[in-house]
Amino acid sequence: MKFRKCAIDGLLICELKAFEDSRGLFREIFRTEWFEELFEHKIQMNCTVSAEGSLRGLHYHKKQTDIWIPITGRMTAGFADAREDSETFGKSLILPIDPGKTECVIIPPGIAHGYYAEVESMLIYVVNKYYDGTDEYGIAWDDPVLALDWNAAEPILSDRDRQNKPFNWW
Repeated sequence: MKFRKCAIDGLLICELKAFEDSRGLFREIFRTEWFEELFEHKIQMNCTVSAEGSLRGLHYHKKQTDIWIPITGRMTAGFADAREDSETFGKSLILPIDPGKTECVIIPPGIAHGYYAEVESMLIYVVNKYYDGTDEYGIAWDDPVLALDWNAAEPILSDRDRQNKPFNWW
C-alpha cells in the first residue's frame, strides 16, 4: 500500500491497486488490515450520490477518521486543518478527486472536509465510529479565511451546510 502525504499534516492519499482486463476493472477498496491502527471493531460504510452542482461540507469530527473512496463522477474536495495543536492549523487545500486514479483519501479527526460534485458523483466512505450525531461539526463552505476555490458560485447545499458558520481561526 502506497501513501502520499498532503500539505495538511495527517491527510493522506492512498493508492489502491487496480486490475484491468477486457471486461473492465477490479479493485479492492478496503481491508481492515490496511488500517488496523484506525479501526478497532466499529466500521461503518456509507455511500453518497451527489447531483451535479452539489456541495457537501465542510464537516469535521473530533474522534472519527474518514476514508473516501470515489466511485463515479468528478469532484473537487476541500480540506482545512481545524486542530489547534497541529503544525498545519488553519491550512487549507483543494484536491481534485478522480475515480479513474484508483486512490482513496484518508481524513484524520479534526480535518474539515467537503466536496463539490462537478458532475453527478458517487463516493463511498468508511468511518471508524458509528454515527450518533454527537461528533458532528461544520465550517462554512465559503469561509473567507480558508478561501477555498471550489469553482462553484452557487452550489446546491443542505440546510445544515447553509447554516455552518465561519471558523474562529484566531
